[in-house]
Amino acid sequence: MSDFSGKFAPQGPEDGIKLVAENPLGWIVSRHEDMPFATVLPFRARIDQNGHIFSLQGHFARANPHLAALRSSPRALILILGPNAYVSPSWMADRTQAPTWNYTSLWFETELHFFEDREALRALLSEQVGAMEEGRQNAWQISDMGPRFDRLASGIVGFDARVISAHGRFKLGQDEREDVYPDIVRGLKSEGSEAVLEWMAHFNRAKT
Repeated sequence: MSDFSGKFAPQGPEDGIKLVAENPLGWIVSRHEDMPFATVLPFRARIDQNGHIFSLQGHFARANPHLAALRSSPRALILILGPNAYVSPSWMADRTQAPTWNYTSLWFETELHFFEDREALRALLSEQVGAMEEGRQNAWQISDMGPRFDRLASGIVGFDARVISAHGRFKLGQDEREDVYPDIVRGLKSEGSEAVLEWMAHFNRAKT
């Protein structure tokens, strides 16, 4: 089940895929025996044949107490916050405007399934590293570690967080007046908020 509705909804599943790919670091949050747990981790999205995210994969350090909690209670929220920026009324000709924040975000209700197979872990980490190293001069890869990979891999556990429901909010000026929107764009340009401006242009084609 997905809740992608309303004026701040993504325009299609590709928006969520792009957001996770470009902003893979997020929070995984859960509760076990009335104790809250939260861990920051990088995620890789898995896409089904219909172009939707059906799971998010990552890994935990064995020493992280969150891992034991999730083995007992495997439901968790995964939270992704993408490009965002404060919007100042100081940029606007109409000084009666209120401050706001433009942002891109997703959250997923998931159920985690764990794996410890060394080759599966190598495949997951190779994919994660490959995505982050792509385009870098003298890019690094897992094989550069040699035997050290096996020693370090013994300290982690992989997971596949299968999506039960997905929710997105892309608040990017869709509700701004025609005379106010250009003021916001100029202000964000002056502060170098290019990533937010790229998303704003995507969601406000009629205003640009």
